[in-house]
Amino acid sequence: MNSNSEAQNIGMGYLLKEFWSHFSENKGAVFGLGLITTFIIIAILAPLISPHGASEVFPGSLRLPPFWSEGGSTEFLLGTDDLGRDVLSRLIYGARVSLFVGVSIVIISTLVGTTLGLVSGYFGGKVDSVIMRFIDILMAYPSILLAIIVVSVIGPGMTNAIIAVAIVNIPSFTRLVRANVLEVKERQFVQASKTFGAGPIRIMVKEILPNCMATLIVQTTLGLSEGILSTAALGFLGLGVQPPTPEWGIMLSDARPYIESSPWLVTLPGLCILAVVLGLNLFGDGLRDALDPKLKR
Repeated sequence: MNSNSEAQNIGMGYLLKEFWSHFSENKGAVFGLGLITTFIIIAILAPLISPHGASEVFPGSLRLPPFWSEGGSTEFLLGTDDLGRDVLSRLIYGARVSLFVGVSIVIISTLVGTTLGLVSGYFGGKVDSVIMRFIDILMAYPSILLAIIVVSVIGPGMTNAIIAVAIVNIPSFTRLVRANVLEVKERQFVQASKTFGAGPIRIMVKEILPNCMATLIVQTTLGLSEGILSTAALGFLGLGVQPPTPEWGIMLSDARPYIESSPWLVTLPGLCILAVVLGLNLFGDGLRDALDPKLKR
């Protein structure tokens, strides 16, 4: 038993070492990992590193510029908004909100999309036709338009925005998993499991799903960036997370009237969204290259 465990640990260590060797060759992916890690640390330590409360108002300090500009103050390093709230503190807490929303969206869309893809690809026939026609209907609409329609029906708010964007992301997971299932279910080890009397659920979970994990991990990373971007777009339109919650999309929306007089109010949350989405996309591309044997150099 101990020798088997040691062998498994050695094998896992070798696989991780090989993965990192291929992943680290992609400098963009390493940079993306660094960006993501930075924002995760900021989100976790938000109460400790934030100089002020996210919703704390300073009535005598309205729309102060960043400290390096004329009229700026070191008390508010990145200035204040139109209500006198510290922009840096809201950006820091906004990282927590955006990452929480993005992770929630990915969890829901991954679970639902993977289940639909497994069932559709494995059973085929009428089951496949019904599920894929439903997916085709969802894909017939532009993603942000479909999210707006769903939120308009169920109402604005953080929870409803998560549900809406998760629904939008389901088709990509479903089609990806279904394509993998159609390929894997014809392999000999799956046929052998059927011969030994394994049921459909056991075959899908134990035999097929592990062979879809590499592509699922990559899609999860890309889906996280899409979720954060779509949620920010809904917040900008007033249909997502509602004020006074510090969310980057809301900060952009609130800053629209001051885009000329106080451009930092628009620029800073926009840069945060850009950095997170860029980091996740670079990281996802690196994962794809490292996990796909066809793409390894």
